Amino acid sequence: MARDYRETQVVVVGAGPVGLMLAGELRLGGADVVVVERLSAPTTESRASTLHARTMEILDSRGLLDELGPVPNDVVGHFGGVPLGLTLPGPYPGQWKVPQVRTEELLGDWATGLGAVVLRGHELRGLTVTPDHAEAEVHGPDGPVRLRAKCVVGCDGEHSTVRRLGGFDFPGTDATRELIRADVAGIDIPNRRFQRLERGLAIAARRPDGVTRVMLHEYGRTARPRAAGPGSAAEPTFAELAEAWRRVTGEDIGDGTPLWVNAFGDVSRQAAHYRDHRLFLAGDAAHAQMPIGGQALNLGLQDAVNLGWKLAAQVGERGPEGLLDSYHTERHAVGGRTLGNIAAQGLLLLGGAEVESARDVLAELVPHEDVRVHLAGMVSGLDVRYDVGPGSHPLLGARLPHTELAGDRGPTSTLALLRSGRGLLLALSGDESRRAGLRATAAPWAALVDPVSADVPAGRGLLGDTEAVLVRPDGHIAWTGSDGETDLATALHRWFGAPATAPTAAGSASVTARTTAAAPAGAGTVPATSHTSTKRREHDMGRLTGKTALVTGSSRGIGRATAVRLAREGALVAVHYSSNKDAADEVVASIEKDGGRAFAVGAELGVTGDVHELFLGLEQGLKERTGTTDLDILVNNAGVMGGVAPEDTTPEQFDRLVAVNAKAPFFIIQRALKIMPNGGRVINISSGLTRFANPQEIAYAMTKGAVEMLALHYAKALGPRGITVNSVAPGITRNGNPAFDIPEVVEQMAALSTFNRVGEPQDVGDVVAFLATDDARWITGAFIDASGGTLLG
Repeated sequence: MARDYRETQVVVVGAGPVGLMLAGELRLGGADVVVVERLSAPTTESRASTLHARTMEILDSRGLLDELGPVPNDVVGHFGGVPLGLTLPGPYPGQWKVPQVRTEELLGDWATGLGAVVLRGHELRGLTVTPDHAEAEVHGPDGPVRLRAKCVVGCDGEHSTVRRLGGFDFPGTDATRELIRADVAGIDIPNRRFQRLERGLAIAARRPDGVTRVMLHEYGRTARPRAAGPGSAAEPTFAELAEAWRRVTGEDIGDGTPLWVNAFGDVSRQAAHYRDHRLFLAGDAAHAQMPIGGQALNLGLQDAVNLGWKLAAQVGERGPEGLLDSYHTERHAVGGRTLGNIAAQGLLLLGGAEVESARDVLAELVPHEDVRVHLAGMVSGLDVRYDVGPGSHPLLGARLPHTELAGDRGPTSTLALLRSGRGLLLALSGDESRRAGLRATAAPWAALVDPVSADVPAGRGLLGDTEAVLVRPDGHIAWTGSDGETDLATALHRWFGAPATAPTAAGSASVTARTTAAAPAGAGTVPATSHTSTKRREHDMGRLTGKTALVTGSSRGIGRATAVRLAREGALVAVHYSSNKDAADEVVASIEKDGGRAFAVGAELGVTGDVHELFLGLEQGLKERTGTTDLDILVNNAGVMGGVAPEDTTPEQFDRLVAVNAKAPFFIIQRALKIMPNGGRVINISSGLTRFANPQEIAYAMTKGAVEMLALHYAKALGPRGITVNSVAPGITRNGNPAFDIPEVVEQMAALSTFNRVGEPQDVGDVVAFLATDDARWITGAFIDASGGTLLG
């Protein structure tokens, strides 16, 4: 009997590079995702070590290359062991040597920083698919856990459990020949690049750290039987490799220290379908092939980028009809072509004397530029072009070429414009009226597509000859400006769904209804899970889906309104209370009734041990619901008013104000930073009294002035981590005080506001919610006047 039961939007099985890339793409699209990984810690076996040009462009388009740091590059690759120049137009020609462990670390930090949850040490044991959801039964250190989601994606390798449990057909051929490879320390042998010797093929490459990667194939040696899963007894031993190396090369490497050893063969299998309703396959789970020239990893990463934005759109109930089916259509064709070229390379690479004549012919052809460009484009992934609709422009369906631009937001590049993970309408025509027409056509899709105007330097090829392009989040061009705004609207409908209306409940509901009606189950859509409430579906923003938040003092007033709004945006909210547990529980119940997620956590602030008690309950609640203790958003709202004239204020009253209003927020931030991922948000509730004099509240105003200093100085300190820290200053806001029940008093207070009304808690909660989203990423250290114009004088 399962001991736990969790809900998410997408479960990804496998925390290798493909699974982590997909998790990050899903989070960019606003989808809630949990990654399940059998291994309790990342592997130290750096198997795949080559990133090709297209993958490097993708990493750049997500802003990840700076984090990757400098890596070795070689512009000469191979095709079946025959040297092949890989230089093609683009910023990253050739192949880039990045150990797989580093790629996994990079993508893991990125995905979890965006809010993905990774459950390590959890193995998939069962799958159940119903018309409205999928359930994954996983076994972890604490026993079985059931995860309920809209979709499950298998990124769990050649021996995929998702593929097996899902009943996917996996036709093709098993390996008949194999290579043994290892990373070995403490040996000194010559480097070899596909050296064909009398008895076999030998490859050796010494890394800067002194470790040598060796690979070996003995001609005529058949592949060993492979077990049904990884880590089987069929893996070779280092002694076996050393003996075979001696037979082929005459060299003794037996005194070396193997870091890892494995064998791979010329298997060639591809799933007949990459999608079966709510189940999907990506990477080696969808296609098994010999990892010649590093194509396998790159193929899988590009699967993930193609699927991520589409699946996020669909589980967010905004995907158009057929969008998810296009994942199989597009990537199955690319996978089949890649497996074909890998099979051809396997024949050339592992064959004996019988293939020498074919190798000679290929060596004669490769120097011809058309041949080289064709093969290099295929190996690097730069020549992938999808069928995105009618049109004959050479760029249609191809990747957006890397180009430096003079944009309306300053100098930029085409790859930098893709970093939001949204669609892009790039207007390149110098005609302002034409640009305005394009922007007007795309305006209804403003929540999904960024309109940018830019000038292309002269002589920049096809992009310079095109007046506009519509680019999908995966970087492929879905429309070019040769056919007018009418066809632009058609392309926007096809790839981004029905246009969004203004963010009102009625408008959002109508969009949801149109999208669902246009894409019935079985026709490329995934229906909403039955537990999602109508009110939650009506709120179309979901900008904080997958995020976690703590709002102190949120059992009433501004804190309550903030908690409700953050939950409505998709965040899991910890509703803090000091003493009134019933009020906090009522806030949680209200949030859950509207389809949100929340839990209560109690701790009296301003006393010894307050922060420890608060975070003890917070971390326990987060761990139970997300599998981690990550806190993305902190709102320091709790506070106490003075209400005592300065001449009557006692030291005890003053100390109480400071302890709750200033000291507690300082140490709450200090403690929160230990569990806050990069890119987090801290919002402190200050007061308009730091700018508007009220002699009756001098001590209170002093404490709120201290809170504003927290934002100013912490913002500077936390900038390198991408964490923003801001202050929000309410004015006169309805807070349950009996004075708000007296019409004459309310009228006097309202007159202080430019809008001639008193503030409502929701007015401030909406401002806080904005600062918590990525839309406010460029605001930090700021004082935000949320007083309704009271401070204008």
